[in-house]
Amino acid sequence: MKHSKRIKGNNEVITSLVFTLEKAARIVLCSLLPDRPYHVQWLITRKCNYRCRGCNVWRDQDSKELSTNEIKKGLDILKEIGVIDIVFSGGNPLLRDDIGEILEYASRFFVTTVYDNGSMALEKIDALRNVDFVAISLDSLNPEKNDYVKGVKGSWDRAMQAIDTLYEKGISVGISPTISQFNLHEIINLTKFFSEKGVPVWYCLYSHDSPVDSDQLFRIGKMNDEFEIVDREAMVKLCDALDDMKKKNNNIFITAKILKAVKQLFLDGKRLWKCRALQSFFMIDHLGRVAGCHLRNPVTSIFDLTNVWNGDDFNALRKNYKECAGCIYLCYIFYSIHGGVLGNFQIVQDKWKSAKLFLKRNSSKSLSLVRQQ
Repeated sequence: MKHSKRIKGNNEVITSLVFTLEKAARIVLCSLLPDRPYHVQWLITRKCNYRCRGCNVWRDQDSKELSTNEIKKGLDILKEIGVIDIVFSGGNPLLRDDIGEILEYASRFFVTTVYDNGSMALEKIDALRNVDFVAISLDSLNPEKNDYVKGVKGSWDRAMQAIDTLYEKGISVGISPTISQFNLHEIINLTKFFSEKGVPVWYCLYSHDSPVDSDQLFRIGKMNDEFEIVDREAMVKLCDALDDMKKKNNNIFITAKILKAVKQLFLDGKRLWKCRALQSFFMIDHLGRVAGCHLRNPVTSIFDLTNVWNGDDFNALRKNYKECAGCIYLCYIFYSIHGGVLGNFQIVQDKWKSAKLFLKRNSSKSLSLVRQQ
């Protein structure tokens, strides 16, 4: 019996290794192929258990969503057209009962990230072992301020406990603060606190949805004067500071090109990028509808995507989106600036380099984040 268990365990390790090698080979190959949609964000649910003040999602919840098998079918299509990087968000994707099965399947083929507001990670910890990155939304080291932003008392405590536990278990966890006027002057301290402990930090930038299309895919950012960045000089200084910090710390996940672009935007409003929606990235909502970004109208279904991707209608949309200046969502800036073969190869290289940080770490070491506060 013991021998049988040992064989089974060895087979699982070998199987896991094969999946990892196949995945790495596929990602490198797809990174070198031109004219592919390398990056996808899939908003797989509109359900959310928080009440974030700068967000619309919880105000427009919808119980309808694709089934497990439908999402797997969609993932097969994304694999076929060359996607290398997928982010699962929502709503809170960890509220789905089938999230473990979805993440396990996606992680076989894609660099896979899943977002959580810090409330569900501990309940779904086994499901999170399969992903490349778990991003916990945390906006302040001050419990009261963070709870205010999230609209839920105790959200800071739950997020900190989740980060601490995932780190201790060897799961690739990082924090994802949304930079806004509300926390602009504490981002450096927040970054130092986590990055120096070996917890990666990657950033969102507060932006509210501006009217672009009449039937936008997904309402996310809500206009809030508390969060609108008005201190442009402080934002410029933050970009410079993060640029200096990241030269010494690999746990700061933002590129020099992105910091340069954001700095220029707040200096004089000039955009150093052209939007690459429906070229290097696109969005999928909880019903499987596809759009260049969440601000745009749905243009097809994930299940019909292969039939229209290279068509004239999509090419016309790409030209239109290229001239769009309707948002400052950092993820769209990132995938626009780092689009194309060279940019995508650099992204993959950086992400696998970052993943090695977790492999080198002693998985038994605890951050003890909660206890240190």
